[in-house]
Amino acid sequence: MKKPKNNTPRKLIAENRRARYDYEILDTIEAGLVLAGTEVKSLRKNQTNIAESYASFENGEFWLINSYIPEYTEGNRFNHDPRRLRKLLVSRREMSRLFNATAREGMTIVPLKLYFNDQGRAKLELAVGRGKKNHDKRETEKNRDWNREKSRLLRDRG
Repeated sequence: MKKPKNNTPRKLIAENRRARYDYEILDTIEAGLVLAGTEVKSLRKNQTNIAESYASFENGEFWLINSYIPEYTEGNRFNHDPRRLRKLLVSRREMSRLFNATAREGMTIVPLKLYFNDQGRAKLELAVGRGKKNHDKRETEKNRDWNREKSRLLRDRG
């Protein structure tokens, strides 16, 4: 019996909070990562950064570019390069859909969250998004401030 996707326990490793501010998120998907052993051990220490990374297609494969996973301190000569390209694992149908969105519609694929799923595998939540203009960012900030102020007022009255 499968658990529903919303209730799966996840251990969050890294989150790209800036992505929701910089991009209008249209769709999200989950992708697996091809990692070396020392990368997995380093991920378990929660010292990674995906804020400046993005996903791209090269030679018919899907890659995560510019993500930072620090070297494992006890890794000796088998350590990995902290900023190496990491292959992403998605189905062919998802890959073609993402490729078409980025090629034709000018969208970008940005990582939102990096986590371990309930089976202990590292997964990456990717988002297909369109870059926001400065006035859109100001509008988002204005709405966020208003909601914060509104909740303060309601809390103080009630």
